[in-house]
Amino acid sequence: MTDLASTRPSGLPTPRNYAGVNWIGVQTLYLREVRRFWKVGAQTVAAPVVTTLLYMLVFVVALKGTRPPLHGTPFSEFVAPGLIMMAILNNAFANASSSLIQAKIMGTSTDFLTPPLSPLELTIGFSLGAATRGIVVGLVTAICVMPFARLGVSHVAAIVWFALIASLLMGMVGVLAGLWSEKFDQLSAVQNFVVLPMTFLSGAFYLVENLPQPFAAISHWNPFFYLIDGFRYGFIGHAEGNLMVGVVMSAVLTVGMAVCCWLVFRSGWRLKS
Repeated sequence: MTDLASTRPSGLPTPRNYAGVNWIGVQTLYLREVRRFWKVGAQTVAAPVVTTLLYMLVFVVALKGTRPPLHGTPFSEFVAPGLIMMAILNNAFANASSSLIQAKIMGTSTDFLTPPLSPLELTIGFSLGAATRGIVVGLVTAICVMPFARLGVSHVAAIVWFALIASLLMGMVGVLAGLWSEKFDQLSAVQNFVVLPMTFLSGAFYLVENLPQPFAAISHWNPFFYLIDGFRYGFIGHAEGNLMVGVVMSAVLTVGMAVCCWLVFRSGWRLKS
């Protein structure tokens, strides 16, 4: 039986054989994703912060004195963590989804399909890039809302966990949405009819327990409710839902999304076909 290596013409490079993870490739893909959104920071970072500040102006400044405290927490301090988490969720989703659909439409998918990157490495690179944008926008948003709300820190671990897990989770959702969409209209449909309603109906601006049934019960099935509730708990020290349920649910969903992204990248669905 002829050895394939011996039939390779002289002078042609031999493909590299990575025994483990191609960390150089993952780092390169990650930096590509970060630099892509940072290059247009006015659109990807500043614009979401301005949108959040407009919400703060409406809910806190314009309605000042008309909204009673919620569970003893001033309304401005209650709504601010919800707005920060909304910025994290929306921007992590937008980064991965827009990157992939632009690559498909512009025919630049070969930039990350040709290099020796496995499906797992592609998942890690795109997800971490999206999570970075979510965290960056969240940090800038938190700094900008401080003049409107006195944000205290009650549980640092809760803030860090839910911020990181939410950005990773939505980054992977964005990966799946970007791979599924074949045009920008389809991606906008996911954003407007799935992500946006789940974000607004998650208790970011109100107490879920005040909703009439069956809406209060339905809200507890919304994963965004636990992400926002747990993140808010880190600031005000009070949670509406079961904090442990939120931790376990967010971890399970993130692992599940990672497996889905890995399977889709491995199949090459709507990328190689």
